[in-house]
Amino acid sequence: MSTLRRRTIVGVLVAAVIALVASAAVAFGLIDRRSSSTPSGPSMMSDGTGPGGSPSLSGPSPAAPKPSGRVVNVSLTDSGGPMGEGNGPMHRGAMGLRADQSSMPHGTVSFVVTNAGSVKHEMVILPMDASQVAGTRPFGADAKVDEAGSLGEASNSGGSGSGEGIEPGASSRVTVTLAPGRYELVCNLMGHYVSGMYRQLTVT
Repeated sequence: MSTLRRRTIVGVLVAAVIALVASAAVAFGLIDRRSSSTPSGPSMMSDGTGPGGSPSLSGPSPAAPKPSGRVVNVSLTDSGGPMGEGNGPMHRGAMGLRADQSSMPHGTVSFVVTNAGSVKHEMVILPMDASQVAGTRPFGADAKVDEAGSLGEASNSGGSGSGEGIEPGASSRVTVTLAPGRYELVCNLMGHYVSGMYRQLTVT
């Protein structure tokens, strides 16, 4: 084999080795940078959201929305004693519904309703006729009054609007717009209205 041919072969082999070493160095460099920049857990954005903008599970829970308009605080109570069932005898005064305001100007009103009793309660807003007296609505065999014309209710334990009743110690809320007139706030669970759970509200 001629000297020129040997030199050519050696040159080609040296170039191949240099290219191989350079490729390996680049590959290891990329792997090292990726491993150092990739977190071990789920990625987190600077605004506290996870991948895709979803909220972080570890962050604080959102605060309850601030009530709109005028705020009326309502307390629901009971003595924890027997009330009777169906259309049998009830015990007026065994339960109570109290509001911190009895009159207000018309407009937006938020009722914050707290169950301070020992059983589930609710609050329903019913309009009153001019001659109607609070606490005198007729009730049926289910010991409930007619809710026709209801403007809203707070019966969602820990939330707003209608639900399955407010658990003892919990609160619910409802926001409505009231025109001038008279309204009756009632608990319309079985037997609760006739046991004293009503209150008149006058809107001017």
